[in-house]
Amino acid sequence: MDWPCGDLHGTISPMAEMIDVEISPLPIERLADLLAPERAETLRETARRGHGVLAGRTVWNLNSTAAGGGVAEMLATLLAYGRGAGVDTRWTVIHGDGEFFLLTKRIHNALHGSPGDGWALGDAERAGYERIQAANLAEFAPRVRPGDVVLLHDPQTAGLAPGLRDSGAQVLWRCHVGADDSNEHTDAAWEFLRPYVSAAHGFVFTRAEYAPAWIPRERLAVIPPSIDPYAVKNRDLSPEQVEQVLHLVGIGNGGPVPVPVEFVGRDGSRRRVRAHPSLLGAAPPLSPQAPAVVQVSRWDHLKDMAGVMTAFVDGVAGPHPDAQLLLVGPSVEGVTDDPEGAQVLAECRQAWASLPPAVRDRVHLVQVPMDDLDENALIVNAIQRRADVVVQKSLAEGFGLTVTEAMWKARPLVAGAVGGIPDQVVDGRDGILVDPRDLVATGAAIAGLLADPGGAARLGAAARRRAREDFLGDRHLRQYVDLFAGLLRG
Repeated sequence: MDWPCGDLHGTISPMAEMIDVEISPLPIERLADLLAPERAETLRETARRGHGVLAGRTVWNLNSTAAGGGVAEMLATLLAYGRGAGVDTRWTVIHGDGEFFLLTKRIHNALHGSPGDGWALGDAERAGYERIQAANLAEFAPRVRPGDVVLLHDPQTAGLAPGLRDSGAQVLWRCHVGADDSNEHTDAAWEFLRPYVSAAHGFVFTRAEYAPAWIPRERLAVIPPSIDPYAVKNRDLSPEQVEQVLHLVGIGNGGPVPVPVEFVGRDGSRRRVRAHPSLLGAAPPLSPQAPAVVQVSRWDHLKDMAGVMTAFVDGVAGPHPDAQLLLVGPSVEGVTDDPEGAQVLAECRQAWASLPPAVRDRVHLVQVPMDDLDENALIVNAIQRRADVVVQKSLAEGFGLTVTEAMWKARPLVAGAVGGIPDQVVDGRDGILVDPRDLVATGAAIAGLLADPGGAARLGAAARRRAREDFLGDRHLRQYVDLFAGLLRG
């Protein structure tokens, strides 16, 4: 998954060493208002079915972070709509130490087919993994009643499946990552995870190709992610609002801001964007006329921020001397379950420092603060809407949420033809797909869109239509209700 900022509908409160994320209900009618009448009525029927199927049960979701990842963003939205439909949906974040998250990052990379840090997945690693899982299970299992539904998300929570099944829960394991083709790394990761995830009653994958052969197909559901158009990161902003936000945080240069930038937070309260000295560091801000190329993601080797930088410098900076590149990620201190982030950011800074000064001033490494998730979301929203071209040059990708977010904003897109991205983008219709390891082709695609504003606008309009049709929450909710109904029928 990509890095979108978490958009939590509530606050985070501690429960022992785990964290409960408080969820405020959202009415499904606000989503229905975006849909055609027949589709809106289907959504209402989905809500009625879900309420009936899950009456008297709690639907628990467990993952490893409340912010800084695509899973967190999706949970915030879907669970809030579930609450609005009268379903008792809850979200708990597990705890772990540094060694645990280094291990689960290793598994994450291996599931993508990447060697990651190259370390083993052996007996010592298994013992450490099971120690953390035992501690989480001891805290969480007493809260679950027989018949409750528990969704475990990704490798960090997989080890809880056997114990929760023994407690009488209906257990689903949701895997958001994977690779179309297996290799020694994917095989090692699945060998590590199989004793745990095989205990689940059912499995949910973003793509069928990601599921290993030993998972029974009759117990497999394929459910792509979705976005919430009303989330702070996706809601409409006028061009004036975009320039005001970016000016206030030091990215844009739209002249003086006459009044503080206000917005409505996730809880409905009116908020103000704080002034930041400059998220661009010492570099000059973007002028309103400067073409902007943007990639938003975690600082992760598989997102290849450094490769985007090279493609821009070699293929875009020359033919477009005013173009600027923004590589945008979270503040690395704010993402607790990704120990690789600081290393990747340091590597990008080293590559940036080696650029010729004239080009260096046009390449920006932006860390968006994570201490206020609503403000974070609004800043990312404004940056994406300021982009003339959005890039997602991932080397591996389960499903690119930042791809769908850019599509919803009608941004012309250049993305890697890997993993779930081709499920989102039809090449030449909704965006341009490239071999992400071909930096020349990537740079040429970006430069071509900057040189053809009319063609770029047509791609963006088609992308917006595709996002509305296939990647909004009503489809996602319907698939989950179908899954729960089948699970509870046995």
